Amino acid sequence: MPNVTVIGAQWGDEGKGKIVDWLSSRADIVVRFQGGHNAGHTLVVDGKVYKLSLLPSGVVRGKLGVIGNGVVVDPHALLAEIELMREQGLSVSPRNLRIAENVPLILPLHSALDKAREQARGSHKIGTTGRGIGPAYEDKVARRAIRLCDLAEPETLDWKLDELLLHHNTLLAGLGAETFDKKTLTDSLLSLAPKLLPFMEPVWDLLDEARKSRQRILFEGAQAVMLDVDHGTYPYVTSSNTVAATAASGAGVRPSSVGFVLGIAKSYTTRVGEGPFPSELHDEVGQKLGERGKEFGTVTGRPRRCGWFDAVLVRRAVKVGGIAGLALTKLDVLDAFDEIKICSGYKLDGKSITSFPSSPAAQRRVEPVYEVMKGWKSTTYGAKSWADLPAEAIKYIRRIEELVEVPVTLLSTSPERDDTVLMSDPFEE
Repeated sequence: MPNVTVIGAQWGDEGKGKIVDWLSSRADIVVRFQGGHNAGHTLVVDGKVYKLSLLPSGVVRGKLGVIGNGVVVDPHALLAEIELMREQGLSVSPRNLRIAENVPLILPLHSALDKAREQARGSHKIGTTGRGIGPAYEDKVARRAIRLCDLAEPETLDWKLDELLLHHNTLLAGLGAETFDKKTLTDSLLSLAPKLLPFMEPVWDLLDEARKSRQRILFEGAQAVMLDVDHGTYPYVTSSNTVAATAASGAGVRPSSVGFVLGIAKSYTTRVGEGPFPSELHDEVGQKLGERGKEFGTVTGRPRRCGWFDAVLVRRAVKVGGIAGLALTKLDVLDAFDEIKICSGYKLDGKSITSFPSSPAAQRRVEPVYEVMKGWKSTTYGAKSWADLPAEAIKYIRRIEELVEVPVTLLSTSPERDDTVLMSDPFEE
């Protein structure tokens, strides 16, 4: 059976949670393969709101959830999220959640370093969430990370903490921040071990058995392509690769397992934090998009910057992210506009360019080139079929398809999971 990989096609916050939740009804297993608890997915089910940061969205459907080795896990954040979901009536236990034994852990010192660095950057701040994601990935690459499997071996934990503290306390002291005590960290980790180790498993074996038995796997990405550490608006990016290819390495499966790649894009564009944003609107139109779309970050609570749909950015995400089809969300937010614009090209220093430049200085000088389309008078909110859509809304969707060079295969018309228009089932592609 084919698998599906879901990734963001803009700067995150595109509504991946609802789409993954909706698709998980067709899946057997849902896998998170990168990122940390700086990502947030909001699901609305029968009027009840679930906010997930680490748990795979499939837990709301009662599916088996897997956290892959490409994720960095804050143990305290994970356990708090599990407890919150239990309070909301969901069952989360080792029976329906498995965590890769080699997943790196985020420790309090990572968050402390993240915040101290951001403060030291002053006007050049990146806009991190301060949750320690970047420093945790640095430790992974530098081969000094504490991993979940280390909690089962106190001797290993002992010498690894020596190395970790030598590095981090030196940096923290240099930044004028408080340093960390080895015994306090050791005691904390050992107290967490009995709560976390029951979830541990070599998940690549589990996923390979699922492949052999032809189970459907849904790979769930965090953030989005334009926040990819290689392909995004560097340095205003996250600390992991967010493209679909990462699903294989971040879960421990063969590259062919990635399957159909579905990119999620809003019908307009938003961004949280710092960094270039060519189609950003600083006027009443941008404010109206934010108000109608309730644009606040799921994790940070920060208001999102808003602008018109940027087809140049999404087309780049399609190419480098391996996207085969788009799920277009929040079309109903555009119901109230007499005219709607699409950024279909750029100008840089007076010259037309066809792609987003890599240079941060050039990115900030980019000027959007807009196409103007007529708005629609009737509502798209809650539409469940193509026939429910106004003619002008269909024209808008068709133009997006032409510009980004892939079809729109799913359309979301409200936060409710059933308000979804399906043009083609990604699991059948």
